[in-house]
Amino acid sequence: MFLLETDRLTITEFTPDMAQAVHENSLDDDTRRFVPDEVFETVEDAADTIEFLMTQYGSDEGPLVYPVLLKDNTNVGYVQAVPIDEGAWEIGYHIGGRFTNNGYATEAVTAFLPVVMRRLAIGRISGICVAENAASRRVMEKCGFALEYEGSGKYRGESKEICRYAFTLD
Repeated sequence: MFLLETDRLTITEFTPDMAQAVHENSLDDDTRRFVPDEVFETVEDAADTIEFLMTQYGSDEGPLVYPVLLKDNTNVGYVQAVPIDEGAWEIGYHIGGRFTNNGYATEAVTAFLPVVMRRLAIGRISGICVAENAASRRVMEKCGFALEYEGSGKYRGESKEICRYAFTLD
């Protein structure tokens, strides 16, 4: 079982009973605006996705998505590594709107990166976001990602103004 702890957070594996929290965390305006395919309109939609994600834990094929919990087990979001090309991976993260501006994304990504990169035997991971997503950009910059590209590009199948960052494990 995957378990990673920081001073304030626990990053672990999904369980079916997390569907309500995943549903609620996905409904904020930023999720709808920046990653609308990660909005779960119903608890059942969240439960179906959790069921699939749980099947990925024994594999290194991905996506590898893990809930981020406060120490009292409140589910505040997730962190993930997703394959994007042959041998290439992208970091992803989301903290529900009512839990933002507490540094949880930065704390979770900082802890998660070296662990997941070693597990996947990769020395580099990308981070891609819509250019106007200032919060996501700030998280990547605080976590040591370097900006590699800013301009027009594909983002979730659509042409958008994007930023592509990279993190290299020392």
